[in-house]
Amino acid sequence: MNDRRDHTEQMVQPRYTGMATFMRAPFTEDLSQVDIGLVGVPFDGGVTNRTGARHGPREIRNQSSLMRKINQSSGISPYDLCRVADIGDAWVQSPFHLETSLDEIQAFFDTLHGAGVVPLSAGGDHSITLPIFRAIAKDGPIGMVHIDAHCDTADDYLGSKFHHGAPFRRAVDEGLLDPKRTIQIGIRGALSFRDLWQFSHDTGMRVVYMEEFYEIGYKAVLEEARRVVGDGPTYISFDVDGLDPVYAPGTGTPEVGGLTTIEAQLLVRGLRGLNLIGGDVVEVAPPFDPSGNTALVGATMMFEILCVLADSLASRRG
Repeated sequence: MNDRRDHTEQMVQPRYTGMATFMRAPFTEDLSQVDIGLVGVPFDGGVTNRTGARHGPREIRNQSSLMRKINQSSGISPYDLCRVADIGDAWVQSPFHLETSLDEIQAFFDTLHGAGVVPLSAGGDHSITLPIFRAIAKDGPIGMVHIDAHCDTADDYLGSKFHHGAPFRRAVDEGLLDPKRTIQIGIRGALSFRDLWQFSHDTGMRVVYMEEFYEIGYKAVLEEARRVVGDGPTYISFDVDGLDPVYAPGTGTPEVGGLTTIEAQLLVRGLRGLNLIGGDVVEVAPPFDPSGNTALVGATMMFEILCVLADSLASRRG
């Protein structure tokens, strides 16, 4: 793999040149040379209506060529703190079998976790977070900051327990996610059933509906997020439908009345200093957004998460 100097030289070349990788990071399959692995998970077999997120990783890679080296707001340069690389896709060989597809995704992340690589993934639909948790939370349940329009704690739908509206119910059931160290931000939209998200409340998750977010503002929500997750290992899961569809129309389940892009950026930046162990950006569905703007937003949020992840990992290593 190229060293950091080579990567720096690559990042100042014209952005339309070279192979499309996440953030123009070097590509490698040698995990011994990686601290944070940027992963594509091109799978949307858990989608309940509008498919297309399987195309998300490829287009996020393309749009991420617009990212630069340093976060102007925080001053974090993730590439100076950690060895960051694009390590390819956790692609599924049998995508028509949902349960075995999740097993295949887990196997990819099992390998990363065994090599000590911190994963930052681009989906794919939100069902992909469950197999990631199965890989990285084997030693005990983790906390989560979850930005989304939906709690994703529903139950069976059309005969399946593993669709993209249920990963966090399954994660709690399997002892992977600590609900009392979980905060869900931006929840809104009409319901099919009044108690659709009751599982979140019954298990002790902190649910911040969009109306509350609007009333108290992002700073108060950030304080609440930091209180909820504490200093334990924490994962960031960012569904682009947490944003208002004005900013991210290319997604499977858009909900009007969501976060702005700057609010989302400020939320992620405000997680700096937490014990972060991974993250993902999911539900970018390019077929619903020919402009490419949603993939650009997804790439930008992936970069924001990369910055706080790198800072956290560097702090733990001293």
